[in-house]
Amino acid sequence: MILKGADILVRCLQDEGIEYIFGYPGGAALHIYDAVYRQDKIKHILVRHEQGATHAADGYARATGKVGVVLVTSGPGVTNTVTGIATAFMDSMPMVVITAQVPSHLIGDDAFQEVDTVGITRPCVKHNFLVKDVNQLAEIMKKAFYVATSGRPGPVVVDIPKDITAQTAEYKYPQTVNMRSYQPRTKGHTKQIERGIEILLRAKKPIIYTGGGAVISNAAQALTQLVDTLKFPSTSTLMGLGAIPASNPCFLGMLGMHGTYESNMAMYECDVMLAIGARFDDRVTGELAKFSPNSKIVQIDIDPASIGKNVAVEVPIVGDCHTVLLVMNEQLKTKVDKIDRAAVDQWWEIINQWKTKDSLAYDLDDKAIKPQYVVQKLLEITKGDAYITSDVGQHQMWAAQYYTFEQPRRWINSGGLGTMGFGLPAAMGVQLAFPHDVVVCITGDASIQMCLQELSTCLQYGLPIKVINLNNQYMGMVRQWQEFFYDRRYSHSYMDALPDFVKLAESYGHIGMRVENPGQVDDVLAEAFSMKDRLVFVDVITDHTENVYPMIAAGKGHNEMHLKPGDKDAQERELA
Repeated sequence: MILKGADILVRCLQDEGIEYIFGYPGGAALHIYDAVYRQDKIKHILVRHEQGATHAADGYARATGKVGVVLVTSGPGVTNTVTGIATAFMDSMPMVVITAQVPSHLIGDDAFQEVDTVGITRPCVKHNFLVKDVNQLAEIMKKAFYVATSGRPGPVVVDIPKDITAQTAEYKYPQTVNMRSYQPRTKGHTKQIERGIEILLRAKKPIIYTGGGAVISNAAQALTQLVDTLKFPSTSTLMGLGAIPASNPCFLGMLGMHGTYESNMAMYECDVMLAIGARFDDRVTGELAKFSPNSKIVQIDIDPASIGKNVAVEVPIVGDCHTVLLVMNEQLKTKVDKIDRAAVDQWWEIINQWKTKDSLAYDLDDKAIKPQYVVQKLLEITKGDAYITSDVGQHQMWAAQYYTFEQPRRWINSGGLGTMGFGLPAAMGVQLAFPHDVVVCITGDASIQMCLQELSTCLQYGLPIKVINLNNQYMGMVRQWQEFFYDRRYSHSYMDALPDFVKLAESYGHIGMRVENPGQVDDVLAEAFSMKDRLVFVDVITDHTENVYPMIAAGKGHNEMHLKPGDKDAQERELA
């Protein structure tokens, strides 16, 4: 079958089973857009900014585990995607970004809307391709999807010059590809798994530490089985929330900079740590020199470059988390009785003492709305059965702390890059994937304005997202750091000239509501969520002085947390 390059591209996407393309047209991409128009198997979602396209595709990928697909034009179309590509790269999300390019003979001539797409995106993609021959297009597309989804997933860019999309070739989409230079390992080494188990069985103060890799690899069930078998205390990174049900009695909550007291103290004091799909980033470890000083670490990760990158590892296990955990669970069936239960029980007694601090407790106010209270009420009204996206800042941390996740892929946020503006377009991708489920975007007055134009996309496609804007008139996390570490010099963190978010939402054709005192929270949320088929923007005026606790400051260890004001231990540490 002889087809034009643009039609070959669309047929490749169809053969990959792609459901949605998130994109924005332009001159260099018009042949492709014409091919999209002439078919009805794939739906194109017209965003209002290319960054929104990448975040929507990313949200779709995080919630479904499928590949998110983006289509943009050359030049500024490409450069507008870079933030979203980097966001997906940092959090290992499978994405294929198709970028149109100026005609081949103009590449390098500074043609209209030309940029070096391959050069610009190289640092923040798993791989990228420049298509130079229409006869290679189908094979390149197959390679792009294979690279994006195999091993440690990530975004792949395919840059296609306009003349390639107009040329013709025989369409033949390969069933498989073999790339000699790329052979990811999924099966862990048997001897290393055995070594890891032996160390776990000898532990007196063990902890299981899970990251986003446990979610990405669909290892939640195997992970929960491991936790229930070992009955070891377990904690999670921001990206790993939901891999272990929050209600599991072994779960200590999130760890790291804003983690619970018990999880951070357990990480500091443990003697054996099993790290599953986690990369020991700085927001988790605190000061590396003070991190878990007496622990032997067993690390499971599909990416060999992530093992031992930041901390020394006793037993490295390279492999897919799910595959490795299945083997571990099978081996533990005959070995679990070797665990020193008396020592582990004593360890639990210590942890339970730490729990009595209730490090997430906060003081209610009958005049000012506490953001933590709003998140807890959100959990109550949704019964925990919602997809929660967030932007980045204080509201993100409160969502992670107070909305308890029982399932994986329900918590959709930008962890590694920390991208403001992510929440709303990501919610679009999730809502398109799950049109009958509740999707909530928890955001802040600064973050929401980064990609606010996507409210128009939401109206066009009838997406009934619920936007909860925790409005404290500040870039909240910036203000918090300025309060703690810059002697309250609030340099450009106050949001002057905020819009009337209710009127703004209404101007886009949506429902807008405002909450200004604590007594209104329950009723307004109930009304908002009763509107099943409308996007509702709830502007909640919260206490602008509220901070996120606990907090590990720069240069501090897990045992040096800054707890809420009035905590005796925290005051003693500060005086010391």
